Amino acid sequence: MDIFVSPSGVLTLNNREFKCALGKGGVTHDKKEGDGATPFGCFHIREVMYRADKLTMPKINFPISVISKNDGWCDDVNDPNYNKKIKLPYSGSHEELWRDDDVYDIIIPLGYNDDPAVSGKGSAIFIHVARPNYTPTAGCIALSLLDLLEILKEVPAETRICVKS
Repeated sequence: MDIFVSPSGVLTLNNREFKCALGKGGVTHDKKEGDGATPFGCFHIREVMYRADKLTMPKINFPISVISKNDGWCDDVNDPNYNKKIKLPYSGSHEELWRDDDVYDIIIPLGYNDDPAVSGKGSAIFIHVARPNYTPTAGCIALSLLDLLEILKEVPAETRICVKS
């Protein structure tokens, strides 16, 4: 099953539309680390990570892991762990996954630039929780928490997220 995302910030699943936020750099066919853009293409859902101290996950069809205070994601283009989950503290450039702003209460890493990761082509392309006013992301796709949970309960494990023009 494919879920489609338009550059205008609409995610479509089975003829239903959900508002979403995309990267502050728009959408691109030539993703680069730090450009703030959401990449065009179709990407598998790798897993679902969540904050167990804030949420109870419903039954879903994807691997699930709990985010801990020492989880991070490497975005260092010169690091062998580029575009991979890492444990903190970490000496290379990284993003902390345990956040206070609720945006990462659920994180869904997409299969973008990860098999294998090409240095500089972009990292940490997630689906996550949108800010209340749907402000642009750093390149991710963001939905309301309720919409995200609804979608996760419905879709099969082979689902792809397709950012289309």
